[in-house]
Amino acid sequence: MRAPFQILAIPYRRSGNQTLYCVFRRAKPVQWQFIAGGGEDDEKPLEAAKREIWEESGITADTVFALTSTSCIPTSIFPNLRSYNWPPDTYVIPEYAFAFPCEETVKLSAEHTDFAWLSYEEAVERLTWDSNKTALYELHCRLADGNVDIGTEERELCTR
Repeated sequence: MRAPFQILAIPYRRSGNQTLYCVFRRAKPVQWQFIAGGGEDDEKPLEAAKREIWEESGITADTVFALTSTSCIPTSIFPNLRSYNWPPDTYVIPEYAFAFPCEETVKLSAEHTDFAWLSYEEAVERLTWDSNKTALYELHCRLADGNVDIGTEERELCTR
């Protein structure tokens, strides 16, 4: 059963003196975003993030860290909402953001038709959702400040 939360995972890599971020083009609806998906059964957000990273990109991410950024997603965007068996007054669910360094080759799932490694400015321009832009902003600032060790796997957010 789908758990009542969403994850967002941002792949990034260094290319020379620039950081690039991998954005994905969803097949339906057509939109650009980072890796996203829901928890399953009793998964914790970090577990869901690692599974979604594998399912959507074919990458086994060993180092995944939590960002501070969280958003709320309206449940109206989920086409099979009634099948989730959530309480009827569940109008929004939290979206937890994560990031991971990625040097592997991306292998697209059927959910996506394309991906692109982009600079911060290019990624902000291409992304559809504000929650993705906000999480990207936080990650970009952390990387620029050398402050990426704040989110470790043991961090409390990841065990919710």
